[in-house]
Amino acid sequence: MINKEKFLSELQTALETEYQTTLQHATANQLHCALGKWANGELYKNWCESRHNHANAKRAFYFSAEFLMGRLVFNDLYNMGVLDEVRDILAEKGADITMLEQIEDAALGNGGLGRLAACYLDSAATHNLPLDGYGIRYKYGLFKQRIVDGCQKETADDWQCQGDPWSLRCTADTVSVEFGDQTVNAVPYDMAVVGYRTTNVNTLRLWQAEAIEPFDFKLFNEQKYDEAVQAKNDAENISMVLYPNDDTPKGKVLRLKQQYFFCSASLKDILRSYKAVYGNDFSKFADCYAIQLNDTHPVIAIPELIRLLVDYEKLDFNLALSIAQKTFSYTNHTIMPEAMEKWSSELMKQVVPRVYEIMKMINEHLLRTLSEKGLHRGELIDHMIISKDMVHMARLAVYVCHKTNGVARIHTEILKARTLHEWYKLYPERFINKTNGVTQRRWMGLCNPKLSAFITELLGGDGWLTDLTLLKGLEQFANDNQVLDRFMSIKAENKQLLCDFIKRHDGASLNPDFIFDIQVKRLHEYKRQLLNAFSIVDIYFGLKDGRIKDFNPTAFLFGAKAAPGYYRAKGIIKYIGEIAKLVNNDPEVNGKIAVVFVQNYNVSYAEKLIPAANVSEQISTAGTEASGTGNMKLALNGAVTLGTYDGANVEIVEQAGEDNNYIFGLRVEDIEKISPNYNPKELYEKNLRIKRVVDTLVDGTFEDGGTGAFQDLYDSLLKGASWHQPDQYYLLADFESYIAAKLRVNRDYGDKYAFAKKCFLNIARCGMFSSDRPIKEYASEIWNIKPCK
Repeated sequence: MINKEKFLSELQTALETEYQTTLQHATANQLHCALGKWANGELYKNWCESRHNHANAKRAFYFSAEFLMGRLVFNDLYNMGVLDEVRDILAEKGADITMLEQIEDAALGNGGLGRLAACYLDSAATHNLPLDGYGIRYKYGLFKQRIVDGCQKETADDWQCQGDPWSLRCTADTVSVEFGDQTVNAVPYDMAVVGYRTTNVNTLRLWQAEAIEPFDFKLFNEQKYDEAVQAKNDAENISMVLYPNDDTPKGKVLRLKQQYFFCSASLKDILRSYKAVYGNDFSKFADCYAIQLNDTHPVIAIPELIRLLVDYEKLDFNLALSIAQKTFSYTNHTIMPEAMEKWSSELMKQVVPRVYEIMKMINEHLLRTLSEKGLHRGELIDHMIISKDMVHMARLAVYVCHKTNGVARIHTEILKARTLHEWYKLYPERFINKTNGVTQRRWMGLCNPKLSAFITELLGGDGWLTDLTLLKGLEQFANDNQVLDRFMSIKAENKQLLCDFIKRHDGASLNPDFIFDIQVKRLHEYKRQLLNAFSIVDIYFGLKDGRIKDFNPTAFLFGAKAAPGYYRAKGIIKYIGEIAKLVNNDPEVNGKIAVVFVQNYNVSYAEKLIPAANVSEQISTAGTEASGTGNMKLALNGAVTLGTYDGANVEIVEQAGEDNNYIFGLRVEDIEKISPNYNPKELYEKNLRIKRVVDTLVDGTFEDGGTGAFQDLYDSLLKGASWHQPDQYYLLADFESYIAAKLRVNRDYGDKYAFAKKCFLNIARCGMFSSDRPIKEYASEIWNIKPCK
C-alpha cells in the first residue's frame, strides 16, 4: 500500500522544484520524471539490500549489446504492485496516468535478442536470482521509423531528450577503456530491475562513452579547442547509435569499438568488486561470478578478461584462460552465416592490438589441444579462431565457454548437426538447449489487463503471474461457451483499442470486426514478410476474379524496421506499402481486406498489437529462425499460430496442439532434400498464380519510385545473386501451401466458438513459455547460482 499523503507530497515537491508546476498542470514528461524520482526513492532501500545480498553469493552477469526494456514507468509500477493505486490517486487529483503513453521507449535494442534480455532480467529479479545486466546506454538507439509513401524513413531516436528518470548516473564508478588510437571514459548509468511483488531489485548497468578530459572551451586556444571538440565527438560516437552501418571501414571500426567498450568496462567493474573482497587471489573468481554472452557481440569479453588478468594482475596465461573457461557461457541466436560474426585481423590489430595478441595465444592453445586430440592439419583449419586473416568470434566462444546453448530445441539440434557440428563432435558435453520464454508480467498482466483479470478469476488466484504452468487449469473451461463468449468479448475490446491507437498514431482506419492477421518482427528476408505480401496479392486477385468466395474480412498488419543499409528489406517495406495503397483504395475489395504497415514498431506498440491479434504470422523458412519470442507472446494472448515448423513454433504446436494451429510448408529435412536441385524459375513458369503475383514486381502493377528495388526482389527470386542462389528462402516452394493454410484459417474463423476454443487452448497450454522457466534452468544448469533469501 502506498502512503497516499507522502506520495502526493513527494510528487508535488518534485514538480514544483524541477518545473514550477502542479500535479494538475504537469505535462506527461514532467509527471513521468516526478514519478521516476519517487519510484527510485521507494526502491532505494531494497536496491541497496539486494546489492549486498548479491555481493555475498555467487552471482551472474548478462552481457548483451541490446536490452529492449520498453517504457519503464508502467512496468515498474506494475511490478511494485502499485500501478492501480497510483492511477486512482492521480485520477482523484485530476491527472490521467494514460498521458504517460506519450513517453518514448528507451531506445536500447532492436529485436528479439534485446527483448529476451529484458525478459530474463525481469524473471531473475522476480525469482530473487542474483543476475545483473551490462550493456551500452545508446544516445539514439537504432532509429525512429516513419513510413512515407510506403517507404521507410529514418530519423534519430532522441529518447533521452526530455530526461531519463529511471537511470541513475554513477560517476564514481567510471572506468577508462583503451583502444589502439584513443582512450575514453565509460560512465555507468544504473537502472533498477524490479522483481514482481518482491523486495529484490536487480541492476542493469549501461555504459556511456565520454571524453577523458572534461570539455571547457575557456581553457583552450583555437587549435586546442578544435582538438578537444574532436576528442569529445570521437568518444561520444562510441555509444551514439545501436548497430552503426558497417558497410564502410569506418562503420566496422565503430562497431568493434562499441563491443569492446562495454565488455572492457564491465569486466573492469566486476574485477574491481572482486578485488575489494579477495585482493589478488583469483582462485575464487569463477566460484563468485558467471558471465553469459548473449550472442557473439560480447564475445570479445573472453580475450579481454584474459588480458586484464595477464597484463594487470600478472597471472600466467594458462591460468587466466582456465578462469575464463570456467566463467563464460555463450548463447547462440542464429544459424545464419552472415550473423556468425567475423572480424578482419587487420581491423583487430588497429582497434585492439593487445586483445588481438591474446586471441592469437588462445588460437595457439586451441591448435595444441586439437593436435593432442588427434586432428590432422585440414581439420585444424576448420576450427581455427584466426583463419585466413579473419577472427571467428563464434569459434572463440565455443572453444572457451564451458556451455553453448541454442534457444529452441530445433535450433540447438541444427547447431549440433550442422552449424557447429565439428565443435559438437569435440565437446558434446558443452552443448545444451534453453528454449526462450517471455515474462508474463509485461506480456499478459500489464499489456492485457482484462484478459489477465479474467484468467485470475477462472483460476481462483493470480499465482500464474509467477508460475505460468498454472494456466493449464484453464483447459477445463475450453468447452464452456459462456467462458468463450467473455474471452471473445475481451479480444473484441482489445481490437477496438488497437484500431483507435492506429488511427491516432498512423492515420489508418480499420474495422475491428475484421480478422486481425499480424506479422510483427525485425524485417529480414528469412522472416519472409515478402511471402506474406505475395499471399495478400494472390488473395486480392482471387477476390477480384471470384476464385475466392465466402472470405471472412481480414486486416493484414505489419510492423518492422529494416536496417538502414539493408536495401532489399527496405524494398519489401515499399512493396507492402504499394499493396496497401492498391487494396485499401479498391472499393470492390476494401470491405474484405485491409493492409496496414504500422510506423516505428517497438515494445509499446507491441503491447497494443499482441492482445488484439487473431492470427500470429510466424513464417520463416524452416531452419532459419532460432526461436522467436513474438510467437510465444501472441499465443499466450490468444492468437493461433500460422507458421512453419521452425524455431519455437515446433514446441508451441507440441504444447498447444497442431489442430489448434496452422502449420504449413517445407520442413528442414525437406529443404535438405530439394536444395541441390531446387529450381524456382520452373515453379514460376509452371504455376500461373505464382507468376502473376511475382510479376507484379516488374510489370507496372506497383511502382518502386525508380529505385530498382522491385527488380532486385524479382531477380533475387529467379536469378539469385553473387552471394546466394535463386529464392534462397524458398518463398515460391512454400507459396501454395502457405496460402492454403491462410485460407483455412479464414474459413475456420467463421465457426466462432470452434476458433475461440483454439485460441483459448493456446493460452492454456503455453505455460512453459514463461521466461521464468529458462532463467531458472540457466541458474541451476549453467551458472550454478541460487535465489537470494
